[in-house]
Amino acid sequence: MTQRVELATVMDRFALDGLVTEYAVAVDDGDWEAYRRLFAPDGRADYRSAGGIEGGADEVAGWLAQSMELFPMRQHLIVNRRLRFGSLDQDTGDTARVQADYINPMRFAGHDGGSTAPDFVCGGRYAFELVRTDLGWRLREVVVQEKWRRAPQPGREPAAT
Repeated sequence: MTQRVELATVMDRFALDGLVTEYAVAVDDGDWEAYRRLFAPDGRADYRSAGGIEGGADEVAGWLAQSMELFPMRQHLIVNRRLRFGSLDQDTGDTARVQADYINPMRFAGHDGGSTAPDFVCGGRYAFELVRTDLGWRLREVVVQEKWRRAPQPGREPAAT
């Protein structure tokens, strides 16, 4: 591999890592316009394993905007990122997959009680499919694979910390 190719690969890795981070920040901050801009024109997201919907980025952004009103405090932590270039069907050298684990602590609206601690936490794995566009790398697909969650027991108020 030449130095030029190696440098291009490193730059792509930084760009993909940045895109995954921007995804988490857009969801956590409720910036649904930024969320939409992260996707390719045909981009889709699938939140069904977490009780959500599957659809185009615009539709899913609308659903997230409404759903996340339940959780005014949220903070995605996306770790253990595994990246593979050129792994999608009919690859032209401008596709990639990123598989990454997540933990997502959130706080229900109205459950303050003086505490800022999360009272709902879930975790799992993201599967990102990415494509290089004229605007740079964009999400072609995001699939959430929720593996676990911890929520308050029905009829019990979360413990104050």
